[in-house]
Amino acid sequence: MMQVKDKKYMEYIQILKEELVPAMGCTEPIALAYAAAKAREVLGVLPKSCRIEVSGNIIKNVKSVIVPNTGGLKGIKAAVAAGIVAGDSSKRLEVVSTIEEKVKPLIKEYEETHEMELISYEGDLIFYISVTLFTDNSNTRVVIENYHTNITLVEKNGVVLFEAGKEVVENVGLSDRSMLNVKEIVEFAEIVEIDDIAEMIGRQIEYNSEIAQEGMTGSWGANIGNILIKTYGDDIKVRARAVAAAGSDARMSGCEKPVIILSGSGNQGLAASLPVIEYAKELQISQDKLYRAVALADLIAIHQKTSIGRLSAFCGAISAGCAAGAGIAYLCGGDYEAIAHTVVNGLAIVSGIVCDGAKPSCAAKIATAIDAGILGFSMYQNGQQFWGGDGIITKGVDNTIANVGRMASKGMRETDCEILKIMLEC
Repeated sequence: MMQVKDKKYMEYIQILKEELVPAMGCTEPIALAYAAAKAREVLGVLPKSCRIEVSGNIIKNVKSVIVPNTGGLKGIKAAVAAGIVAGDSSKRLEVVSTIEEKVKPLIKEYEETHEMELISYEGDLIFYISVTLFTDNSNTRVVIENYHTNITLVEKNGVVLFEAGKEVVENVGLSDRSMLNVKEIVEFAEIVEIDDIAEMIGRQIEYNSEIAQEGMTGSWGANIGNILIKTYGDDIKVRARAVAAAGSDARMSGCEKPVIILSGSGNQGLAASLPVIEYAKELQISQDKLYRAVALADLIAIHQKTSIGRLSAFCGAISAGCAAGAGIAYLCGGDYEAIAHTVVNGLAIVSGIVCDGAKPSCAAKIATAIDAGILGFSMYQNGQQFWGGDGIITKGVDNTIANVGRMASKGMRETDCEILKIMLEC
C-alpha cells in the first residue's frame, strides 16, 4: 500500500508537477513558436528565411487553430512567425504571452514577406518539430521531439551547441508513468497531503475556471457551452459539460488566457478538471476534497494517455472526459470499485472517437466525453455495467485501459495517416 512520502508517493507528485504546466494557446502551434523563438535567440538577428520540418500530427493539430496574440492568424507559418518576431523562449509554452499589440502586425508582415519553407517529416517519430533559420551568412536549427518542450538539438552554423543523449530521447525526458494504476491512484488521492498538491491543483482550478468563464460569457468558436445550456437547461450534468466545452472553444479560437495542460494538451486539462470543479460547487464540497478529486482525475487521464501516446488518431478528450467521470464519482463518495466501473463504462461508450486535429469541434467532443463519464458513474449507481468481452472491454480497469491504448497506438496508425491525407485535401 502506498504511504505518505514513500518513493511511489513522491513519484506521483513528480508526475503531476511535470504535467500540470501553463500554456497559452493550442500546444502544438505553441511548441512551434517555442522552437522558433529559441532558434531566433541563438541566431541573434531576424532571419531572412526559415525551413520548418514537422510530423503529420503536428500539421493536423496546427492547421485549424488561431495562434494567440497574432491578430487572428492560423497555421504553422503563423506560429513560427510569432516565435521569430516576438516570442520569448524563456516562457516555454507561454512563449507568445507577452506579445504587445503594436507588434502583432509585424508577425503577419513577416509571414507574408519572408520565405518559409514547409517540409513533411518522414521519420518514425509521432511528435517532431525542426525549425531552421537563415541569414546571408549564418543559420541555426532547433529540434523538438516526443513532447512539446523537449528540445533535443540546437545547432548554429553546423556546430552542435546542445544535443540530448539517446537515452533521454527514448525515455522522453519524463518520469516513468508505467507504474500508474487506478487502485493506487485512488489510494494516493485519499492520503496525499494537501500542501504537496495545493499550489499546482489550485493553479489548475484558477486558470481553467477563468478561461471557461471567458468561453461562457464571450463569443468563441462554435459556442458549444452556451448551446448546451440553451438546449438542455442548467442541470449540473449539463453545466459540467458546458464549462469544459466553453473553455475549449475559447482556447481553440485564440483566447489570450493561459490554461493548465495535461498530457501535453490544454483541452485534456480542461476536460479532466472543469466538470469536477463544477460538481464540487453544486455539492458544496470542501476545498480539500476538491483538490483530491481533481488530482485523481488528472492522474487517471495521464494513466490512460501513457499507452496511447501524446498524439494519435484517438481523441485525447475521451481519456480526460472519462477521468472527469472518475473525479465526480470520488466527489460523490465513490470508492475504488465505483471509480473503476465509471472509467470502464465511459470508455465502452466513446472510445471510437477519432482526433482530426485541434479546432472548434474539439469542444463538442469534450462535452460528449464528459457525458460518457457521467453516464458511466450513473450506470454504476444503478447497478449496471459493461462486461469484459463486450468489444474491447475486458476484466479489470487497467486491462481495459491497456486495450484502448493498444487500439489507439497500434491499431489506429493507418487511420491517423488517412485522416491527415483527408485534412490536407480540404
